Amino acid sequence: MSRRVNASNRSHPDDETCWVRSAQAGDRGAFAQLVERYWDRLYRWLYHLAQDRHTAEDLTQETFLKALAGLDSFRAGSNFRAWLFRIGHNNFVNRKRSERHGNQPLPEDVSGTVQVRAEVAAEQREWLERVESAVANLPLDFRAALLLRVYEGLSFREVARILRTTEETARWRVFKARQLLLQQLAPELLPPEARDGPATA
Repeated sequence: MSRRVNASNRSHPDDETCWVRSAQAGDRGAFAQLVERYWDRLYRWLYHLAQDRHTAEDLTQETFLKALAGLDSFRAGSNFRAWLFRIGHNNFVNRKRSERHGNQPLPEDVSGTVQVRAEVAAEQREWLERVESAVANLPLDFRAALLLRVYEGLSFREVARILRTTEETARWRVFKARQLLLQQLAPELLPPEARDGPATA
């Protein structure tokens, strides 16, 4: 589920502090600007965690509702994105805990999340699907840290704050995630004749 972001929102990042302050003063239009700026990013991250479109949509909506309700507790001028993503992560963790007693739905086919242009070659499309699948197979803690670091470009300090861990642990999780990805994807980098081992006489 995607929302179109106004181009002017991207070109004036300093407006965010003004929007937060206005929203805290009761301006719902200002909060709508924050929703427009972060909806797609938050939804994409939650989708990669939940691996289910409807769950990600519910969690995204719930996160913004909780952010609106708790906006007075946010200190304007600090990192709104990190604060918002922390709420989203807490919602996801709580959802997982509440579902443990029942059967979990199988994750959606990760290949469906790969959006490629028509002119992309079949080999490239297959490779992207393999990367998506490898990311989806990472342990949850590693996957969450990697996506925040790589997809969102957050610092390790911000990643640690969102995931409620230490900066050192955040670095270690990203390192391990990358290491596991290499272990899964390295065979795909070999030529076909090398994947099957040496030929027999």
